[in-house]
Amino acid sequence: MKTKVLILGVGNVLMGDEGVGVHVARALESHLWPEGVVVLDGGTGGFHLMEHLELADQVIMIDATLDHRPAGTVRRLRPRFAREFPKALSSHDIGLRDLLEGLTILDRMPEIILYAVSIDTVQSQTIDLSEELERVLDPLCADIRNFARSLIEDPTFCCDGYLDPIGEDEGRLYAHYDIHAKFQEP
Repeated sequence: MKTKVLILGVGNVLMGDEGVGVHVARALESHLWPEGVVVLDGGTGGFHLMEHLELADQVIMIDATLDHRPAGTVRRLRPRFAREFPKALSSHDIGLRDLLEGLTILDRMPEIILYAVSIDTVQSQTIDLSEELERVLDPLCADIRNFARSLIEDPTFCCDGYLDPIGEDEGRLYAHYDIHAKFQEP
């Protein structure tokens, strides 16, 4: 059965902030979703996710990134090809990139919106998130819920309206919407 929207959190929960995508997926699993939305803890990625991605029209992926931005910075990106994902997708980078390259070669790549959550470092042997990431977890989940519902419930919704060209300094072809300001404490 075809999935309209797959919400996919990836990361390694044993490496602290690197597991933020999985923490988000687990938090979102408990919510009631419209028909056609599937939430999946994708762990550290890899080819076992291919079938889930192939069956989805749109994928909302949540992952940590080592992009030299302040920890807790959240950006919503729309990469079109595997090479356009942020370069540092941390420890599961190779398996996830290989998977996305395979889908591109097979011409089965769904539309992917990536919530990239900036982290300072990959911590080992801790399942806890840093204070910076704990602070953005609830607003990030709320933003993803609203975004996913818009994709399902509004036939005229176009995420392009929420994306702006990314700065040339990054040398990427994807676009982004900086939602970090929403998550700042008043």
